Amino acid sequence: MATQGTADGKAGGTVLNTPLAAMHVAAGAKMGVWLGCEMPDDFGDAAAEYRCARETVALIDKNYRAYLSFAGPDRVRYLNAILTNNIKDLITDHGNVSLLLNPQGHILAEIETYAFADRLLCVSYAMIRERLIEGLDKYIIMDDVTLTDETERYGTLALEGPKAAAIVQELSGVDVTKFEDLSSHDRSVGSLPCRIVRRSPGGVPGAEFVTETTNLPTLWQFLSEAARKHGGGPIGYTALSGLRLSQGVPWFGYDFGEKQIPHEAGLQDSHISYTKGCYTGQEIVERVRSRGQVNRRRVELLFSGTGVPEPETPVTLDGKEVGYVTRAARAWDSNPPRVIGMGYVRKEANAPGTVLQWSGGTAAVVK
Repeated sequence: MATQGTADGKAGGTVLNTPLAAMHVAAGAKMGVWLGCEMPDDFGDAAAEYRCARETVALIDKNYRAYLSFAGPDRVRYLNAILTNNIKDLITDHGNVSLLLNPQGHILAEIETYAFADRLLCVSYAMIRERLIEGLDKYIIMDDVTLTDETERYGTLALEGPKAAAIVQELSGVDVTKFEDLSSHDRSVGSLPCRIVRRSPGGVPGAEFVTETTNLPTLWQFLSEAARKHGGGPIGYTALSGLRLSQGVPWFGYDFGEKQIPHEAGLQDSHISYTKGCYTGQEIVERVRSRGQVNRRRVELLFSGTGVPEPETPVTLDGKEVGYVTRAARAWDSNPPRVIGMGYVRKEANAPGTVLQWSGGTAAVVK
């Protein structure tokens, strides 16, 4: 069982399951809890899966997500007034990533918003679905907006790695290298209707395939065969966690959440518009922005010693505790593999090159 889960990883005390759990187990996968859902730890060899993602192509089950649809004439104004990014100027069939903050500026959710002709679709995390719906619904007061929970309807699979773009074009006719990230295109893979969304983790073009939940088993099999034909295959979350850390990508619920404000989490440049006007928590964001400094911030860490630090492991400088680890994993991009992670460190100790201590060795702040 994976040990990376958090308290946010359970909804109503029950771990959620990917619809493909039975298929994964039948294929020999070891299952764990990731992003609040039962997902594959690995399919037998996490190191090989990591190398597939870097060198060929990896297939990822991303069915930890929640899908909330907003219709009605006030939908754009409504979401623009509560999310941190600019929803008002979204082009049809494009998306962006925002935060939902509380009035104190703390992060309640990370949300991708996609604009379509007749609705806005917000994609977040199933592990916070119930309280997210409750939080969003309370802002619908005089607005003509209808919120529909479509989480049970949709699922997502993804291809990424150097060969992903070529496979996507081969299967669907979409050349994702010609489009912007978070742009979407309605196509079919085989006979299965999909919405193909360009994603470029680590700067390498790839794609998500969003489809009806009933299509997921057939689509998984189709994509798996294509990936294996090109020297890749499915990847579990043990390898994926290390891969995302090597790319500098923080995970909601692990590396940022309700304890943090955007500047502490390092999301001020990627998740926030400073020209869109008012939104919930803006006063705090602007105050921190004008001050130009926070007392602690998220950093990337390179560990030495034995083992992989657990979440919440303290880090010290000259015997004084100055922060803690949020997530750590092996990255099989060297021999022996590196142990890398993220954490929050106070400003007097978070400059790149600073060498901190943890219970098993050192933790160098890296950029």
